[in-house]
Formats: sequence, structure tokens, C-alpha cells
Amino acid sequence: MKTNQNSKKGFKESNLVFLTILGLFLGINAQAQDSEALERAKEKALSVSKEYTFQGNEILQENNDVVEAEAAYRKAIAKSGENAKAKYNLGNVYYNENSMGEAFMRFKEAGNTAKTKEEKHKAYHNLGNVFMKNKEYQKAVEAYKEALRNNPKDEETRYNLALAKEMLKKQQEENQNNQDQNQDQDKDNQDENKDNQDQQDKKEGDEGEEKDDDQGDQKDDKGENNDEEGENPEDNKQDEGKENPEDQQKQNQGDKPQDQQQQQQQPRPNQLSPQQIKNILEAMNNEEKKVQDKINAEKVKGVPVKSEKDW
Repeated sequence: MKTNQNSKKGFKESNLVFLTILGLFLGINAQAQDSEALERAKEKALSVSKEYTFQGNEILQENNDVVEAEAAYRKAIAKSGENAKAKYNLGNVYYNENSMGEAFMRFKEAGNTAKTKEEKHKAYHNLGNVFMKNKEYQKAVEAYKEALRNNPKDEETRYNLALAKEMLKKQQEENQNNQDQNQDQDKDNQDENKDNQDQQDKKEGDEGEEKDDDQGDQKDDKGENNDEEGENPEDNKQDEGKENPEDQQKQNQGDKPQDQQQQQQQPRPNQLSPQQIKNILEAMNNEEKKVQDKINAEKVKGVPVKSEKDW
């Protein structure tokens, strides 16, 4: 009985190992089949993508219809991301249309997707051309170098590399010259500002000295006047007391405006000058003389009338 039980236990273990191995084998086989199916699907998609690429090429060659060719290349890329030629050709379309941003993107994708060195060489060569158009000479140099790594015998790429290096050198020299000119201009501006400031400081200093000199002269004049006044205050008071009233009146009149002086010199109403009084008296005497002579001549009766005048 014990022997039969051991035999059954061993048989079960053997079956379990067999089933495990069989499961693993079937799983691997299924994965392989899935991988093969995936590869077949990729190959089919790439084949369709190449057909669209071929259509785009024919459209450009026969009709030169850029819009239709672009649409065909886009379909090719949508079908298979591994179609480097479709990306490269689409990049050429954008390059010829002067759309450098789109051209750069497509050439970069073509270079990353390319499987062969020849495809990589073409993609990076045209990528360098995009950089040359944009005057990005340092990037152009790097792109041409990458193209030559994949095809060292291409003389056109080598020529473009030499040209890019020359243009880069000139660009750097121009940048350096511009930088030097800017520095010189900044220095000239600083020197000019300094000269203007020095002139302003000098002008302010001269004005300050003149002001100090004027104040000093005023102080000296004031001191001299004080000295003259301070020689003998009593004499000054006596001299002031002895001033002629007429001189004082003239001095007072001299302080007044000319119109006021003229008004004072002219006789006011009800006030005659000595000359006017003299003239009036003479006229009265003459008038009286005439009246007397007339009376005597005509011998008229009555009392003589004395003429009255308003003074």
C-alpha cells in the first residue's frame, strides 16, 4: 500500500512539472507570434507609407504641385513613423518654400529616423543648409560635421563646412568689432559726461568766488561808511543842524518826481507870483490913468467907477 501511494505522488509531481514547462513554451510561442504579427504590421504600414512617398515624388516631378505633394508625404509619415525618406522629402518641400522652421523639424526627424548612413548624411547635410539660411553658422558647422561622419567622401558637404567656418569667423569678428565700438562709445560718453560735470563744477566755483568777492566789497564799503560816520558823530549832528532850509527844500524837492516839482513851481489858485502882482499893479495904474485922463477930457459928471477883477 505504501509503495502504490509513493508512485501516485511521483506521477502527480511529474505531470505538474510537464504542464509548467508546456505553459512556458506556449507563452513564449504566443509572444513570438505576437512579435511576428507586429513586425508584419509594421512592414505593411511602411510599405503603404512608401507608396504615399512615391506618389508625392511623382506629383512634384510631373505637376510640381507642392500642396498635393505635401499632403502625400504627410500621409506617408502618418502611416509609418519609420519612413525617413518621407520626412526628408517633406523637409525639402518646406526648404524650397523658404519655410525654414518646418524644414528644420523634418530634416531633424529624418536624421533621427534614418537607418542607413546615406540617409543620415543627406538629412544632416540639408539641416546644415537650413542653419546657413538662418545665419546660424555655429550650428551649420556641427550639422555638416555630422553629415561627413556618415559620408566622409562627399565634397559638397566638405565645401559647405569650409564656407560655414569662414562665415562663422566673420560673424565673430563683426560681433567683436561691434562690442568694441559699443565699449568705445560708452567710454566716450563717460568722458563727455565727466568733462561736462567738470565744466559745471568750475562754473559754479567761479560764480561762488565772484559772489564772495562782491560780498567782501560790500562789507568793505559798509565799513568805510561806518568809519566816516564814526569819525565825529557830534560834528555830523551839528552839520545836520546847520543845513540851509533852502538847500533842505531843494533836496526834498529833488527827491520828488519831476511832475510834482513842476506843479510846485507853478502858482496855485488864489496865489500869484511876485512878477504877476507887479504886472497887475502896473495894469491897474495904467487903467486908472486912462480913466482919469478921460474924465478930465470929457468932464463927465458922476463918481468914477473902479473896475473889479477876480483874483
